Amino acid sequence: MLFKLALSGMKSRAKDYLILLAGLVMSISIFYMFQTMAWNRSFTEANGVIDSIQLVYNMGSFLLSAITLFYILYANGFLLSLRQREYGLYLVLGARKRKIRSLMFIETIAVGILSLGIGLTLGFGLSALVGRLMAAQLHVTLTGYHAVYGPAVLFTFVFFVALFGLSALWNQLKLARLQVLQLVHGHSQADQLWKSSVWKRVLGVLGLIALGLGYFSLTFMEQLREIGLFTATFMTPIGTYLLFMVLLPPFVAMLKNRNSLRGLRAFTFGQLSFRINGLTKLLATVAMLIALGAGAIAGGMAFINDAKIKSESYSVYDMIVHNPLPEEEKLLNAIPFVDRLQYRYKVENGKLYYARGDLEKQRPLIQSQQGKKEVDSLIRVTEKLPVGEAGAGAANSPEWDSFLWTIAPDQSMGYLIVEEDQFEAIPVEAKYIIIGKTNDFLAHRASWAALDELSISKHKDGYMPWSKFQYYQNAIGNASGTFFMGFFLGIAFLAMMASCLMFKVLSGAAKDVQRYEMLSKIGVRREKLIRSIYQELFLVFLFPGIAGVLHVLVGMRLFAFILEEPYYKLWIPLVLFAVIYFVYYMLTVKLYQNLVLAGRKRAAV
Repeated sequence: MLFKLALSGMKSRAKDYLILLAGLVMSISIFYMFQTMAWNRSFTEANGVIDSIQLVYNMGSFLLSAITLFYILYANGFLLSLRQREYGLYLVLGARKRKIRSLMFIETIAVGILSLGIGLTLGFGLSALVGRLMAAQLHVTLTGYHAVYGPAVLFTFVFFVALFGLSALWNQLKLARLQVLQLVHGHSQADQLWKSSVWKRVLGVLGLIALGLGYFSLTFMEQLREIGLFTATFMTPIGTYLLFMVLLPPFVAMLKNRNSLRGLRAFTFGQLSFRINGLTKLLATVAMLIALGAGAIAGGMAFINDAKIKSESYSVYDMIVHNPLPEEEKLLNAIPFVDRLQYRYKVENGKLYYARGDLEKQRPLIQSQQGKKEVDSLIRVTEKLPVGEAGAGAANSPEWDSFLWTIAPDQSMGYLIVEEDQFEAIPVEAKYIIIGKTNDFLAHRASWAALDELSISKHKDGYMPWSKFQYYQNAIGNASGTFFMGFFLGIAFLAMMASCLMFKVLSGAAKDVQRYEMLSKIGVRREKLIRSIYQELFLVFLFPGIAGVLHVLVGMRLFAFILEEPYYKLWIPLVLFAVIYFVYYMLTVKLYQNLVLAGRKRAAV
C-alpha cells in the first residue's frame, strides 16, 4: 500500500520530481568523473605539474564531497517542501505519523537509487567522452586514465547511498518534530526582518578586515608564501560570510525603503527583504563556490598555457635534424619555415669541428633579454666567432657557446671553429645540421612527431638530445592532469552551487503562494507578477555572482609567481560560469513561477 501511495504521489508531481532527478543525476555523474582521477594515483602522479598532486586531488575530493552533502540536503529539503502539505492532510485523515515517515523514506530512497543508477551510467559516458575530447584538444595521451574505474565506482556508490540514507533520516526527523497544523499551514509562518545591533556592526567591520587580509595575502603571495596561503584560505571565506550575513540584509532593506519605489517594485523588494535573511549563508557559499569553480578552470588553463610558454623558451628553433634521411628531407621541405639554417660539422677524437664560413654567413636567432624576463623579440647573434677556441665556456662568446651546445649531436663534446681549409683537411666525412623556425610551432605538431620518430630510428644505439617537441609533449602531458582536475572540479562547483541556490529558492516557494494570490485578487496582471519574479530572483543570483567574480579576479594573483600568465584567457571560465548561472537562473524562475502562480493560472482558465 505504501509503495502504491508513494508511486501515486510521485506521478502526481512528475515534473517536479523530474527536475529533482535531473539535478541529482548531474551531481552524481560529475562527482564520479572527479573520483576517476582522485582515486587513480598512477594517473594523477604521472600527469601533474604540482608537487604532492595527490594531496591536491584529495583536498578537491573532500571539498566536492562536502558540497555534494549540502546539495543533497537542499535537494531533499525541496522534496519535503513539495509533499509537506500533502503529508499533513494524510495525518488529518487519520494516517499514523510512522506510516507517513515510512512513505517519505521510500520516496527518498527510490529517487536516490534511480538517480544513482542513471548518474553512474551517465558518468561513465561523460568520463570517456570528456577524456577523449580533452586529450584530442591537448594532443596528448592520458596515460593511466580510465573512464570506468572500479575504486571510483565503489566510492561513488557507497558515498551516495550513505548520503541518501542520511537525508532520508534527516527528513524523517524534521517530519517527526512537526505537528499536523504545522504541516498543513507550515508555509504560512512569518519571516523575520533584519534588525540592526552593535554586535552586527562589529561583525561587519571584522568581515571587511578579514576579506581585506585575504585579498592582501592573495596579492602578495610570493612574498608571504605559506603564511599568505594560510591567511587567504581562512580569511577570505570568513570575510565573505560575515559581509553577506551582516551587510546584505540592511542593503536590501535600504533598497526597499527608497522613496522612488512604487507599486509592484515595492512588493518585489519587500519580498526580497523577507527572503534574504534565510539566504545569506547560502549566498556566501555560492559566492565561494563560484570563485573556486571558475578559479579551478582558469588555473588549469593557465597551467596548460604555461607548459606551452616553457616549451617555446626551451629553444628558439622548432627543430634540429642531424644528417636528414630522404624521408626527413621530404618532411622538412613541406614545412613553411621563416628561418632555416644549415651547418656542416665533423667529429674527430671526441671533438666537434664547425666551418667558420657557415656560421658567419648564417648567424642564428636568439632570444633577446631585458632584465630577468624574456621578451617576444628575436635578434641575430652579434658576437665575434671564437675561432679555434673550445666550446663549453669559450671566452667572450656566451651566445655562440649556448647555441652551438644546443645543436650539438652530442652535448658532452667540446667544439672548435676552424677556417674552411682546416675544416676540409680533417680526414673524416662531413655531416650537417638543419635547424628551422616556423611562425607557429603548435600548428605543425604532426610534422614534429614524424621527425622525432625518424630521428629515434636513426639513433637506436647512440646519443640523441631531446627535441623541442619532446619537451613540449612532456610539459603538456604533466600539465594535462592539473587541467583535468581544474576542469572537472570547476564544472562540479559551478553546477552544484547554482543547483543549491535553485533548490533553496524552490523549497521556500510555498510560503510565497499567498502573497502572489493576494496580488492577483486585487487585480495585478500575471505578466507583472512574472516580471516581479524575474527581478527578485535576478537580485538573489546577482549578489553572489558579483562577489564570486571579484574573488576570481583577485584570487588568480595566487599563481602570479608560479605561472607566466595567471590570467590567461580568464574570460573563458567567466563566460562558462555566466552561461551555467544564466541557465539555472532561468530554470529557477520558470519552476518558481509554476509553483507560486499555479493557482492564478488555474483561476484564469
